[in-house]
Amino acid sequence: MRVLVLGGTAFLSRTVAAEAVARGHEVVCAARGTSGAVADGSRLVVWDRSEEVPAELVEFTPGAVVDVARVPSYVRRAVAAFPEAHWSFVSTTNVYADTATPGQTADAELVPAIAEDVDPAFSVEAYGGMKVACEQIVREGASAAFVVRPGLVIGPGDVSGRFAYWPSRVACAVEDRGPLLAPGAPTDPVQFVDVRDLAAWIVDAAERRLTGTFTGVGPTTTREEFLDGVSAGVGGAPRLRWVPTPWLAEHGVEEWMGPRSLPVWVSSPGHEGFMLRDVTASLAAGLRVRPVAETARDTLAWLRAEPDAVVTGLTRDEELELLAIAPA
Repeated sequence: MRVLVLGGTAFLSRTVAAEAVARGHEVVCAARGTSGAVADGSRLVVWDRSEEVPAELVEFTPGAVVDVARVPSYVRRAVAAFPEAHWSFVSTTNVYADTATPGQTADAELVPAIAEDVDPAFSVEAYGGMKVACEQIVREGASAAFVVRPGLVIGPGDVSGRFAYWPSRVACAVEDRGPLLAPGAPTDPVQFVDVRDLAAWIVDAAERRLTGTFTGVGPTTTREEFLDGVSAGVGGAPRLRWVPTPWLAEHGVEEWMGPRSLPVWVSSPGHEGFMLRDVTASLAAGLRVRPVAETARDTLAWLRAEPDAVVTGLTRDEELELLAIAPA
């Protein structure tokens, strides 16, 4: 099958291209080519999506298209060019209007669609709204549409540095024999998907011409199970120091990602359902998930092979300074 990946030079779209190549498909990646190289075995066709579709892509006549765009005009132009292909559109859980209610499915209420392109310095709300519009364009214009809404995507190649913090930090704690700061409570929810599992499902969907809309994360686990799995993947078992959420907030520790943050941690009121989405339908539709220990092992190996890879969050010194004054 001919597979057109719109993107293909970074993280998820590149992993999708690599998976499709490994299965014997003919893969073309359409991108500006400024974010990195395409996967081995795939071919790059340079396309700035603000411009018309290159003739080389039109002549490729793909049987499947995979798109990760957030700009409605980009998606509209591409769907018009390849309406007969099976479309896999990668959306986001930011399309959901409610992050407070646990157990929501892909049928949950969405934020309002934003059909026009907005400034690249977009807000979270604009990002979700544009993705809603892109979903609508794909469903209305493609002969078959598979829409997947990932939450936290983790694994080797992640340019955000969010998950990478944890295998990196566990390795530091194992090496220096110090404690590891664990935020909140052991039972707090954590929900994610390995990039390779998500990519495999997207290629499965193209091969099966699967249609429908699904939340693209694995089942929820607890914070303690998450950290135990990361530790198993790293090959050590640091002593966990559980620090209450209110204390961390009072001492300026940020959520999710960025400087002085604890990544993959959300404690703000109104986000109680953020990592408690019901993915029963996704698992029934073929999503398969690997143990987090495997993801942690492979991510740490990637970090060690790529010294310039991003790791966001507290520095080890900042973490130890906080632990020195944190409640016992």
